[in-house]
Amino acid sequence: GHGVMPSTVCSVGEVLDMGYVVAGDTVTSTVEVENTSTLTLPFSVQLESLSPTRDRDRQKIPSFLTSSVQRTEIVGTQNYNGFSVFSVSPTEGKIEAGKSQDFVVTFSPDHESLYYSDRLKVLLFGKQTAHEIHLKGAARDHPMFVEGGVPLDVPVESLAVISPVASRKAPERVDLVAVCSGPQKAVRSLLLLLEYVEGSAEPARAELTVGAMQSPLLAAKKAVEFSLDNAPELQRAGFALDGPKGALERGQLKRIGVSWVPPADLQTSDPPLVSALLTVKGDITESYRVLFRARVVSAS
Repeated sequence: GHGVMPSTVCSVGEVLDMGYVVAGDTVTSTVEVENTSTLTLPFSVQLESLSPTRDRDRQKIPSFLTSSVQRTEIVGTQNYNGFSVFSVSPTEGKIEAGKSQDFVVTFSPDHESLYYSDRLKVLLFGKQTAHEIHLKGAARDHPMFVEGGVPLDVPVESLAVISPVASRKAPERVDLVAVCSGPQKAVRSLLLLLEYVEGSAEPARAELTVGAMQSPLLAAKKAVEFSLDNAPELQRAGFALDGPKGALERGQLKRIGVSWVPPADLQTSDPPLVSALLTVKGDITESYRVLFRARVVSAS
């Protein structure tokens, strides 16, 4: 007889990012698995969110009480409607020798969240793991999004549903505290960390991405505009911006480049930390608080 090792090749790596989707919309992506061995391979597909041991595995310290380094959870935000956020088809079958099998992954978020995630496993013979793919995606109620840097929020959401009707019925009065304190509160904070290598001829670099989504659920075709303020203070601290203002149509992405060279009078014991406000205007106006942190690191 001949002993043959089953072997397969997957068209995606360890992560399949479905990107940003309008809440309530559905997008699909195709994963191809090729059978490169000389025998027929029976396969089955599993999602971590549908694992029979998931409830037992969750009897641990809540992830928001642990540091980001210690967090190991794979399954993120789930739909309110009880249906799976991610689904895959087909779930079982056979791949003939030298043939390929396409798996259609569907992402269907029903509310806004940046932390949808799951894990897809392709098993051979019902027990041998051939491929593990981390599925991730984000959903927004509005057509624009900002990503980049280090998010400063907690990647775990409450199960409480905040009624949009209640939030719209705000008392019709002028809030003097809000007026005096300036712009509206930032909806999210981002940290851009720039590390300049000591003695390097190249500046430290980072970037933010502003995007505008396209969806049949969005009737308006208004362009998305953005601007990053507080340029004078950023310049004094040695930061240079590339494309801090602009506009983009639906389906487009634009990047705000940031570079940093240490000023001559920099005190290494007190690295600069500058805050700026990124304003994004679409069907609504949102503000993001961006923290610019820079430091000098040794080349070794």
